[in-house]
Amino acid sequence: MKTLTVRGVPAELGRALNEEKRRRGTSLNQTVLDLLKQSLGIGIPRSNGLGRFAGGWTDAEFREFEAAIRDFGKIDPEMWE
Repeated sequence: MKTLTVRGVPAELGRALNEEKRRRGTSLNQTVLDLLKQSLGIGIPRSNGLGRFAGGWTDAEFREFEAAIRDFGKIDPEMWE
């Protein structure tokens, strides 16, 4: 296993990494490894962070949502005169 030392980490990046490690509940080392793997597409699929929202609706919830936004697709002819 390779050991890597990173020098010159800007304070802002250091703070962001510490916040991310707290959010994930992992060590700083594990957080950095996971972020590197994710950004390079190694071992884990790339994610835009929205996956946790996808596929979470029941069929009834989806139908309710579609009904609620149905009018957004209608064109009001008076607005185009």
